[in-house]
Amino acid sequence: MEPLAVSQQETEDPAFDPLSPGEEDPTEGEYLPSEDTSNPHEDSSSPSECVTSNLEAPPAIYPLPSDSFKTIIDHIEFLYQEYRDKSTQHEIQTRRLQDNYVRSAETSNNSQSTPLGSPPPVENQRANSTLSRFKSSCSGFNLWQDLPDVRKSDVLTLLQPEEVKLQEAMFELLTSEASYYKSLRLVVSHFMDSERLRATLHQSEIHFIFSNVLEVLATSERFLLALEQRFEENIVISDVCDIVHDHAVKHFGVYITYVCNQTYQERAYRTLLQERPEFRDAVGHLEMDPVCRGLPFSSFLILPFQRITRLKLLVQNILTKVEEGSEREMTALQAHRELEKLVRSCNDGVRKMSRTEQLISIEKTLEFKIKSVPIISHSRWLMKQGELQQMSGPRTSRTLRTKKLFRPVYLFLFNDLLLLCKPLTGERYQVFDVATRGLLRVEELEDQGQTLANVFILKLLENAHEREFTYMLKATSQSEMKRWMTSLVPNRRTKFVSMSAKLLDCPQVQCVHPYVSQEPDELTLDLADILNVLDKTEDGWVFGERLHDQEKGWFPRTVVEEIMNPNIRTQNLKECFRVHKPEEGSQNKDRRKMGSRTRQ
Repeated sequence: MEPLAVSQQETEDPAFDPLSPGEEDPTEGEYLPSEDTSNPHEDSSSPSECVTSNLEAPPAIYPLPSDSFKTIIDHIEFLYQEYRDKSTQHEIQTRRLQDNYVRSAETSNNSQSTPLGSPPPVENQRANSTLSRFKSSCSGFNLWQDLPDVRKSDVLTLLQPEEVKLQEAMFELLTSEASYYKSLRLVVSHFMDSERLRATLHQSEIHFIFSNVLEVLATSERFLLALEQRFEENIVISDVCDIVHDHAVKHFGVYITYVCNQTYQERAYRTLLQERPEFRDAVGHLEMDPVCRGLPFSSFLILPFQRITRLKLLVQNILTKVEEGSEREMTALQAHRELEKLVRSCNDGVRKMSRTEQLISIEKTLEFKIKSVPIISHSRWLMKQGELQQMSGPRTSRTLRTKKLFRPVYLFLFNDLLLLCKPLTGERYQVFDVATRGLLRVEELEDQGQTLANVFILKLLENAHEREFTYMLKATSQSEMKRWMTSLVPNRRTKFVSMSAKLLDCPQVQCVHPYVSQEPDELTLDLADILNVLDKTEDGWVFGERLHDQEKGWFPRTVVEEIMNPNIRTQNLKECFRVHKPEEGSQNKDRRKMGSRTRQ
């Protein structure tokens, strides 16, 4: 499972323009391979020359000649895995170039003012040239504006640059779906239909490995045909998000079935590789075929979940480019919300099975010194577990010199419950205290010397004996201490503010190396994820909040790099607030809740 990144760089509000007034931004919108790459010299006119200024009214009808769409699809060379890797690398590099360009432009503007009408400084020209070359070399697919039928028409002279960028974003959704469909067909035709592979599997194992991939393939084909029909109506695409919403509601439920089977799929695949040599040899033989482009079988099996999450982000990208208050914004918001529901259902389905198994395993290791507490519950899951040192005895100078100042204590923290245990032999634990998670408070001890370094106070407002009790706990490092404090009391104030505060600047980073979480309080990161930094430690860990889904967690500092320019950070947040704009009913509900709390 992996969360994916979304482009969060542009804004149409001049107040957030990182360049000087009247200066054209060569980097605007270069975050996905086939979007926002209008050539300022050839492909778009200046605003004064454009005839059409309303994003809601594309100029004329330009029906696509027969077989043109098939030609476009046939020329897509990338498998979906290749497209996705290239796309995310493009986002990372473009943000780097834009960040450097804007900072160099601001430095130049601060050092000297350029007379109106003068050419930009050499440094800015060089950055512009670099971005243009990078743009042309990194496109994963043909751009919409480079299609022969578009170039033959006069449509590029009629459209505003903003509409061209929107066309590119919608066109990428279409071409990436075609790439995904191409990869799915390989799953069926090359792997599933392989007689050699099927001969190594029982019927039940075939179901575990391939699940309902035939239904997923049929769903993708149906969706692609609907996009094709829309594109053939007019080469200037009117909208795609209405199609996305319709298919998400009516057909995309098959993704939930496939993704929820992932736990069984991974387990069966791993077992077969380890225990059945003929299966391993058959898979290896199929992977060597040139049609797989050197990609492993496992990368094909995870395609459906990657696609449904990426589709949400492509719609999110379109949403940042449509005119605010327009009909296309409404359809994009509807499609985005429906896809968010699907992604959430997929995540919940996968987690539910693994969480239940984990609770059963934990319960078998526990014995209670106090009144026992039932552990297994459908609404409970493990947040964090591990050993700390509990300070014993009064805090006196004599006590500090003794070797038994600290004794081991093992914590199991669930989303609603904390268990404090004494470690026993054989990976067993004796529970001696328990508290509801909502009745926990933490406090850091500062400047207490080496002996009390990384010590924090854990207060149980009501423990197993229905009274308040305080523990002093010592972690092995600053990061471990902060991670425990954040997990125990998730709403405590962090060094930096959360997105919910809606401030227009906050430390931000982007992921440059993928990271898979190793513990429940960590966050799995995908390339190009953008995160607000909420806290960080001196020993190299960061607590962040991902912009596109507001998921929070810890990750190593080495897998991200900071976004230095405040204007770019502001643009990212502004786009995120727009994408996650609440529905009117939700706003009224929130106001009623706030009013109720005020009266209390």
